[in-house]
Amino acid sequence: MVLLLTAVVNVNAQEAKMDNLLMQSLSRLQEPSPQNYLTSIAELKRIDAMYPDSIQPKYQMALQSLNYSVMNPQAEQTENLLKETEQTIEKMKQMGNADQSDISTLTGYLYMTRIVQNPTVNGQRYYLMVMQCYEKALKLNPENKLAKDLQQKFFDGMQKATKQ
Repeated sequence: MVLLLTAVVNVNAQEAKMDNLLMQSLSRLQEPSPQNYLTSIAELKRIDAMYPDSIQPKYQMALQSLNYSVMNPQAEQTENLLKETEQTIEKMKQMGNADQSDISTLTGYLYMTRIVQNPTVNGQRYYLMVMQCYEKALKLNPENKLAKDLQQKFFDGMQKATKQ
């Protein structure tokens, strides 16, 4: 009984420490600049290395890498970040406790970022994939706010692009 209680307390303490580290890293993004994003992403990678069995550092690392990449599609670091994000999403898919709606959302965002990088070439290639990913995410979890927001941004961007 004592061992079980000790294990539970230890796990809760580790999760609290991880959550504090995540909040510290994400707080940098209160002032969103390319450098703050890159610093936060580097910190999230370290947190992920410290807690390899946790989903949250992987999710935040992928999300912030995609946020950086969509805002800086031609930056030198973007292509490496996108490749790392693909690998991170694949790792999350292998984890049994990963939220499939979140994985579909991140995958759709990855394809959307590819379109932003080169709309002429990648628009037709990834358009349908983006749509399918967001629809799947919302089917799995209709309350997924990120999926709703990204789907709406995608619709708005496509509408704007087709009017030009």
